Amino acid sequence: MDTILNWLKGIFSNFYKGTFFVWLIWVSFFDNNSILNGFYSSRKRAVLESDTLYLHHKILEARRDRDEVFGNEKMLEKWAREKYRMSRPNEDVYVIVDENNHSLESAE
Repeated sequence: MDTILNWLKGIFSNFYKGTFFVWLIWVSFFDNNSILNGFYSSRKRAVLESDTLYLHHKILEARRDRDEVFGNEKMLEKWAREKYRMSRPNEDVYVIVDENNHSLESAE
């Protein structure tokens, strides 16, 4: 305990050393741009960058589906029936599910 007190007395004996020490503690932990906030921000940025890659691939997939489907009327009907389970009037649609009540076709 005495060594810590002697160390603090050595730091605070000089005004500039003490001010620098207080400033360093403040910037490291309490400021809006602290070390902890920088760490959390970098982790969040990495997650967001991976999300942008995922969404970019989904956009490319949607564009490919759009170009494939909307150019052909039969493909449009097939796509609507398979993806959104649309049916004609007076037509029954049966969806096969597994034991967990999940559709077998939506195993993406």
